[in-house]
Amino acid sequence: MALQNAGATILACADIEEAIVLRKAGITAEILVFGALGVSDVDGVFEYTLTPTISTPGAGRSLQVAAAKHGVTLACHLKVDTGMNRLGLRFDNLEHTLPELIASRNLDVTAVYTHFATADDADSPLFPTQREHFEQVLARLPQLGVSPRLRHAANSAATLRDSRVWYDLVRPGLLMYGVIPPPLASTIPLKPVMSLHSRVVAVKGVRVNEIVGYGARWSVPKPGRIAVVPAGYADGLDRRMSGTCSVLIRGKRAPIVGAVNMDMITVDVSDIKVETGDEVVIIGDQGDDRIDVREIAATIGTNPYEVLCRVGTRIERIYQ
Repeated sequence: MALQNAGATILACADIEEAIVLRKAGITAEILVFGALGVSDVDGVFEYTLTPTISTPGAGRSLQVAAAKHGVTLACHLKVDTGMNRLGLRFDNLEHTLPELIASRNLDVTAVYTHFATADDADSPLFPTQREHFEQVLARLPQLGVSPRLRHAANSAATLRDSRVWYDLVRPGLLMYGVIPPPLASTIPLKPVMSLHSRVVAVKGVRVNEIVGYGARWSVPKPGRIAVVPAGYADGLDRRMSGTCSVLIRGKRAPIVGAVNMDMITVDVSDIKVETGDEVVIIGDQGDDRIDVREIAATIGTNPYEVLCRVGTRIERIYQ
């Protein structure tokens, strides 16, 4: 709702189920569905007034049949595969795949788009190659009988990297969370918008050589204390965070020790005066320190997208 109120004219999501959640939450803006449509999905496009993507000939056929059945002309976005080799009509085969789509009387291709595979990799030659392929497609489409009103291609990394691919729309994802896609940098003043908090539910003393957690993967090197925090991999914490990452308690870093459990983690608080009920920051600020998703991702060998997307649905969301 915040994006719609801020003036976003089109929102986008992965599948129809996500789009339905947005509609039921009161979103009235256009919603583009990026993902492939199964036969069972198609009726939802009409019931919830969604804009589907045509990324395969089969999707075009299914949507044409459904649109004719409903007696409407359906606005669609056409996805072109310019070299990522995922979804999309191949850029070098449109002469064979587009005629059937153009002949579909109930479909209106209002936009065309592509997706970059390596926008965050300055050393990869694929990004400029994909851009050139997309430019070639845009020049050829009118000759093939398609004149889309909108063009879009830029994800967060591409938006930062090359203004030539802004076209009519950009598709920031990670940037909307206030996070710069690594390894890119930017002078844009962004503030991370998501934090993840829990609280200490138990503090206990441990003796030398005692073990902590499943698998006995961590033994106590010296007498100390551990705190138990109700957050685990069922909430989205990666098991690789054990022994590598920390949380913030009372403004200080407490290393995660022992295995990351389904519902709990244990942290070493031997050097911190901690009490039951203390706030624990897994992602975010506390005191003068901060743990952000780029740090966590770099530490465990993944990317910020995965860290953000894995935050579980059972965690309470508080919007400010």
